[in-house]
Amino acid sequence: MVKGMKINYNIGMLKIIEELEGKRPKLLLHSCCGPCSTSVIDRLNPYFEIIVYYYNPNISPKEEYIRRAEEQRIYLESLGIEYILGDYEVEKYESVIKGLEDKKEGGRRCLECFRLRLEKTAQKADELNIGYFTTTLTVSAHKNSQLINEAGIKIAGKYKVEYLVSDFKKEGGYQKSVDMSRELGMYRQDYCGCKFSKKEREINSENKI
Repeated sequence: MVKGMKINYNIGMLKIIEELEGKRPKLLLHSCCGPCSTSVIDRLNPYFEIIVYYYNPNISPKEEYIRRAEEQRIYLESLGIEYILGDYEVEKYESVIKGLEDKKEGGRRCLECFRLRLEKTAQKADELNIGYFTTTLTVSAHKNSQLINEAGIKIAGKYKVEYLVSDFKKEGGYQKSVDMSRELGMYRQDYCGCKFSKKEREINSENKI
């Protein structure tokens, strides 16, 4: 692969699905929030037995974390999909992004946050003997799918689990998640989750006044 060359991870995912040959293995899906999980679950459910893992220690404040976690639980309960609520390890998140607090949104700080959540998901999948893991993060129009997939592939190599590459925003995935969550009346947050994205949103709102 040529360095810097962009990969179509959506095509990569379709190839993996094709190689399943009708089998429906278990997949641990890291979910960043309920709204993002809607179209992702809708797309993967025919091919995998999905178990959702909610591990997002970056979300601030805690009240926001609880609200999003509960919204996720309610949605999954309506679908009959298993839900695993991860620990709210704020100290671990603060540790991995230490020294990167002033970095721009979408940069190195976010990458370390992605790595933390993906690694925890891979560990949990390995622990539960689940063959595949992936994340809803690539459904967002504001997330770098290249960085997320590169991190996921690298992390998978440390565990007995395969990372399902993806770019869930493709084929209208992002818009579908917006439409589905609105139709269901789900709580849709107006910032990514961490205190840095919250501050950036507040600054942008002030500048529009």
